[in-house]
Amino acid sequence: MHEPFLKVDAVTKCFGGLTAVNNVSFQVQKGEIVGLLGPNGAGKTTLFNVISGYYAPTHGSITFSGRDISGMPPYKLAALGIGRTFQVVKPFAGLTVLENVLIAAFLRYPKRADAERHAWNILDKTGLTDRANVTAAGLTLAGRKRLEIGKALALEPTFLLLDEVVAGLNPTEADKTVELIMQLKNEGMTILIVEHIMRVIMNISDRLVVLNFGEKIAEGTPAEVSRNPLVIEAYLGEAAA
Repeated sequence: MHEPFLKVDAVTKCFGGLTAVNNVSFQVQKGEIVGLLGPNGAGKTTLFNVISGYYAPTHGSITFSGRDISGMPPYKLAALGIGRTFQVVKPFAGLTVLENVLIAAFLRYPKRADAERHAWNILDKTGLTDRANVTAAGLTLAGRKRLEIGKALALEPTFLLLDEVVAGLNPTEADKTVELIMQLKNEGMTILIVEHIMRVIMNISDRLVVLNFGEKIAEGTPAEVSRNPLVIEAYLGEAAA
């Protein structure tokens, strides 16, 4: 097996006396989609925040493309090729959709003309071209979630963390977002995704990592994980298991 693209090694994150993530290890290979599953409060978003540099791990380490990135700030990780979306979307509400993407585009394209060209390509990819001059505040939830993906893609990441980009969408909107995610994978993107909608995460993930109460309780293919008694218990209660 190749050197993993991302390696999470015995990562623990504590807030005072609370341990939100406890001794979690897993790997992501280049070109994979790995799903991060778990009930509410399982530690998924905290782990996302540690991987993407918003929190430093209390213990353990994170290696990206052979380099230790533990505790490195988000702007440095963005330059290295890590992009992420946020569960609670917060675009620059007063700016247009194009301007929102343009801000991210400047990371790779310092000249405005180049940045604008790149931003238009991203809007085309995310299906937002016709909304380019609308303020972000004027978008629907589905539009804001697409813009969130667009801002992340404008950084030209090689590794993308998607935090509940399908949650709250109707089935048609959800299917369009899944199409976009699969297109990104086919283009060579490596993706770590948190999603509560089971039909989505089970269908698009190559492998799943399951957290409960901050600890990893299972890892494997969607078929393996869906049969795991610990996973069934975590989601459905003891009686189901």
